[in-house]
Amino acid sequence: MFQFKILSITYLLLGFVLLGNAQNSQEALDKESTYTKVITERADKIVQKLEIKKEKKASKVRDLIANQYRNLNTIHEQKKSSILALKNTSALTKEQLAIETQKVEQQTENAQNTLHEKYLKALSKELSKTQVEAVKDGMTYNVLPNTYKAYQEMLPDLTKDQKRQILEYLTEAREHAMDAETSEKKHAWFGKYKGKINNYLSAQGVDMKKAGQEWEKKIKAAESAKKETSKTSGQ
Repeated sequence: MFQFKILSITYLLLGFVLLGNAQNSQEALDKESTYTKVITERADKIVQKLEIKKEKKASKVRDLIANQYRNLNTIHEQKKSSILALKNTSALTKEQLAIETQKVEQQTENAQNTLHEKYLKALSKELSKTQVEAVKDGMTYNVLPNTYKAYQEMLPDLTKDQKRQILEYLTEAREHAMDAETSEKKHAWFGKYKGKINNYLSAQGVDMKKAGQEWEKKIKAAESAKKETSKTSGQ
């Protein structure tokens, strides 16, 4: 009788363990399914703007973009896990932790660069140069064209060389931003390079503070005029 009770308890505990494992597996599957849906929809929005006529080709490009999001996420998650493991290693001194963390950062950057190059080569086999540029802009919220346009509107007297340098900086920022793990970090890359642009223009003799203030006044005036037009048309 005593042995029977022990066996019953053992089977009961085993049942709880198996049930817990099944629930964890289902949660993992649900999470993966949700993530796949998100990145596929995100990629599909980018592809829709490319005006690809053949459905099969459009689907292939969509999958390339979605897989890039997935592969980047894997790299970023591995980085997080590695750094967390280092922080939980009590044997490391503060200096050793900094060195090992830097190694992880470098490994992550190397992996991103390799993936980035392969991704662009794959896109170039399917798309024109203009379409590849559109994909890059789609993955970075169109910050490059919008910012480049804003600089030209804010500073209408920019020379060809100055416009070229601004575009080069923004293009470099976009390459980094494409691989960033969050929206915040993507925008941070552009913020960093906008600082370089402003320093460059200041060195060229442009009063960026004055130009910025005048630009803000123009924007506010345009917004006010738009509101007044809307009121008038609504009457």
